[in-house]
Amino acid sequence: MRRGLVRAVTGVVGAGILVVGGTACGSSTSEKAAGGGDEQPAQAAATGTPSPAAGAGAAAGAGVKAAGSVGGDGTPCRLPVSFDLVQDWKPKAVTHAEDDEFAALFKQGGMTLACEIDAKPAGNFGFLRVWVADKPAGPGDARKVLESFMAGEKTKGTPAYAEVRAGTGGAALPAVEAAYETAPLDEAKKESAFAVVTPDGAAVVVHLGGLDSAEHEAMRPAYRLAQQSLKPGS
Repeated sequence: MRRGLVRAVTGVVGAGILVVGGTACGSSTSEKAAGGGDEQPAQAAATGTPSPAAGAGAAAGAGVKAAGSVGGDGTPCRLPVSFDLVQDWKPKAVTHAEDDEFAALFKQGGMTLACEIDAKPAGNFGFLRVWVADKPAGPGDARKVLESFMAGEKTKGTPAYAEVRAGTGGAALPAVEAAYETAPLDEAKKESAFAVVTPDGAAVVVHLGGLDSAEHEAMRPAYRLAQQSLKPGS
């Protein structure tokens, strides 16, 4: 399928959800509703050590300049964690009524979608999405949290899990990352997500999708910056 056709179809689906759902999530929620969760190929599940891909991704994030942050007081999304943003990535809090007909679109694996960070103003088609667990988690539960979230993703093949770190230095937290593919329009595309549990027990999943694999790769430095700069609270 030609990339231009994929963009056109995605735009139509996004507009439909925006009109029907009437949520603050906008077209980014439509990408999720349309099955937009494509990840990179997973040859095998990781055994608990950081993968070479994770190391390469960390290097990619190191060269990105931060331009603001999200998660703390005074930012569009108040979250249990905060992290740096790439220039022109625009965060927006996601809200919905619990009795809304489309409320299920904002729930996945015991988590609720809380924030969407739009890459379109920076020239990319995709979002960083932050999901917050509905219940507290234990300090060693990041893998469990991510697996619960991944159960709601329509993956193509088996996700590859790897242990990573969120944050830097002595304040870095243990985290678990999944690399996988989805194929919402019969064309496989990469996606990534990582989960972390704060010392207070708040569990968060940060997910990077994208229109296609090329867009996903172009946005990975922003995803890595979020992971490397993450810290609990504001």
